[in-house]
Amino acid sequence: MGVVVAAALSACGSQTVPVAQAPQQAQVAALQAAPTEQPRTLAQFAAVDNRFTGQARAGAPVVYAGDVVPINGSQFTPGQMVTLIYEGQPLAAPVTVDAQGKFSVPVQIPAQAQPGRHPVVVSATGPNAAMVVALKVSPKLAASGQERFALQSAKVAEGGLYQSAYSAKSGAVFVTRAAGRPPVAQSELVKLDAQSLQVLARITPAQAPERKDREGKMQPGGVFAVYGVGVDDARGTVWVSNTRQNTVAVYRQSDLRLLKQLPPQSVGHPRDVVIDGRLGKAFVSTVSPKIEVFDTRTMQKAGTIEIQSTLRGAAARGFASMSLALDAASGKLFAVSSTGEVAVIDAKSQRVERVFAIEGVTGSSGVAYDARSGRLFVASQGSDDVAIVDAATGRLLHRALVGASPLNVAFDPASGLAYVVNRAGSTIAALNAEGQVVGNWASGPQPNHISVGGQGVYVVNSGPASHPDSGQITRIQAR
Repeated sequence: MGVVVAAALSACGSQTVPVAQAPQQAQVAALQAAPTEQPRTLAQFAAVDNRFTGQARAGAPVVYAGDVVPINGSQFTPGQMVTLIYEGQPLAAPVTVDAQGKFSVPVQIPAQAQPGRHPVVVSATGPNAAMVVALKVSPKLAASGQERFALQSAKVAEGGLYQSAYSAKSGAVFVTRAAGRPPVAQSELVKLDAQSLQVLARITPAQAPERKDREGKMQPGGVFAVYGVGVDDARGTVWVSNTRQNTVAVYRQSDLRLLKQLPPQSVGHPRDVVIDGRLGKAFVSTVSPKIEVFDTRTMQKAGTIEIQSTLRGAAARGFASMSLALDAASGKLFAVSSTGEVAVIDAKSQRVERVFAIEGVTGSSGVAYDARSGRLFVASQGSDDVAIVDAATGRLLHRALVGASPLNVAFDPASGLAYVVNRAGSTIAALNAEGQVVGNWASGPQPNHISVGGQGVYVVNSGPASHPDSGQITRIQAR
């Protein structure tokens, strides 16, 4: 039974009661002895909006403590009165929904507001409805540690850079670029010298077939735009994901000649590509439970790895594979899911060994592995953090707030540091295996990806074409 205490004598006689039950029984007795009071309410319980489809969100890409941010609503009923409530208090005076079903309320975020996803209730009357907006307040780290790092940047294009991959064999970095909405006409695969960052070659992918729009009419297909990228030094090739056409392609490293363009709809929403040259396999994540596997010799599909989520309950959804990290020495492939889970996969057998959820993270998208410590670094945009977990057990060891919307992370074994790009905050942070941030500095706008090279790491950023620092690659070396 555990620890017990002797209870006072009562009408029931002498007895022993578990400690956990004693306070509960005292509370029940007090409630029974209290005088009966009729419940009171000031609410009218008026007509309910049974067709409510309202939407509301913060009208800023990033929110910090001390900011004034508009909460914008749409698809509400014209004439409804809307009040924003947090911690039981209204955040502003009620506003009236306009004739287009929209409203906007400026909200002052307190200077002492804590980082996190704050649940703001959007309460509407006339007719009645309500919803909750997760207002994310991001951490804003002070610049620090720049003297510990050497940075070298070069302009690659007018924005739109997605990913990079380093080739020791070619002494080069391969960068993907795609700009604009479908049909995408601006896309490139670019080869740069890994030391000087000078462009050695660049190509525009071939035209893609026409596609049907929502009305069934044929529209231009654009080009086979390139997004994810991975290098195969064993065969001297570069693999890319053509996300818009749901397929992948293979180019030759030396001159960027197209070797294989798989047909559209070969891979559902391909994202990241990593290559195990010793096994002759290319692994492609798909923002779904599937990781597609290709034979790097034949350049044909060789199998599918399907990952089952461990999450249960009303909020559970399928595993959604995002970034991949490969430890070729141990033969382990790590896949992170936007559900805040990590899958550990045997690369040779393609068997999923285990899947574990990481406590407290939201919207995970990046993963990196430190073979020396056996630790995984998981970047999560929704919770603005990097979680450091034991890869063998899934146990959370450290959690570091690193900036606004950390998208990707890479671990550099030479420096023993993990580097993370914060897309919404346009910053780069460096942290050690204990979760301590040892450097934080501004990047170009919207850093998208970070990869490990022979000496340091490479960051590429997207950003609008009008910004002078958009479309850059930056090499970072620890001093």
